[in-house]
Amino acid sequence: MTAMRALSTTVVGLILLFLTLPIIIVVVVSFSSATYLTFPPPALGLRWYAAYFGSEAWLQSTWLSIWVAAVVVVLATILGTLAALGVAHLPKPLRVLASTLILSPLIVPGIIVAIGIYYAFAQYGLVGSPVGLILAHTCLAVPFVVTSVSASLAGIDPRLEQAALSLGATPTGAFFQITLPLIRPGVLVGALFAFITSFDELIVAIYISGSGAVSLPRRMWDDLQFQIEPTIAAVSTLTIVLTAVLMGCAHLLQRRSAT
Repeated sequence: MTAMRALSTTVVGLILLFLTLPIIIVVVVSFSSATYLTFPPPALGLRWYAAYFGSEAWLQSTWLSIWVAAVVVVLATILGTLAALGVAHLPKPLRVLASTLILSPLIVPGIIVAIGIYYAFAQYGLVGSPVGLILAHTCLAVPFVVTSVSASLAGIDPRLEQAALSLGATPTGAFFQITLPLIRPGVLVGALFAFITSFDELIVAIYISGSGAVSLPRRMWDDLQFQIEPTIAAVSTLTIVLTAVLMGCAHLLQRRSAT
C-alpha cells in the first residue's frame, strides 16, 4: 500500500512538473539580462520589465485589452445571466437545444469561429476596431457565464421564489431579493471567466484586430513572429500572474457558492 502511494505521488509530481515546466522557464527567462531569449540566463535583472513598462506600444495594447475585457465582462455577465435564467424556465427538450446553441462557441474549433466572425464583421466595417473585439469576445465569454450561473441555479430551491411571489412580491422584486443573492457567487465566477477569456484571447484577435485594435495577445504574437526578445517573457509572466490571481478568486467564489 505504501509503495502504491509512493508511486502515485511520484507520477502526479512528474505530471505537474511536465505541465508547469514551460511556465517556470518563461518566468526565469523574464528576469534574464541577455539580449535574446536564452535559458538558463547568464544573469538576472529587471531589464525586460523596465522595457515593457517603458514601451508605449506594449502599454497601449495592455490598456486596450484591459478596457475591452472590462466592457466584455459587463455585456457577457448581463447576457449570460439572462440566458441562464431563460434556459432554466424552458421545457427540457428546448432546454437541451438552447444550451447546445449557447455553448457552441466552446464546441466549435476556434479557427472556424474566428473565420465566421471575420466575414460577418467585415461586412459592417468592424474589423480593426475595438467595438469588433468587444462584440467578438462577448460571444466567446457568454457561454462561460451561462455555465456558471446555470450551475448556481441548479442548487436553488424554486419554491423560494414561488413563496416570494405568493406573498405579494413582483417577479422583478423576487429576482433581486431572492434569486440574485443566491446566484451571486455563480455570476461573479462567470464574470471572472469572461474577463480571462477576453484578456487572453488570441485566435479571433489575429483575424479582426487589424492595425487599429492590437490587443496584448496579438502584440505578443507579432513579437514572437518578427522580433523575439525577452520582453515577451516579462509580459507573459505578468499575464500568468494576473490569470492565476483571477483563477484563485474564481475558486474561492466557487467554494463560497458550494458552502
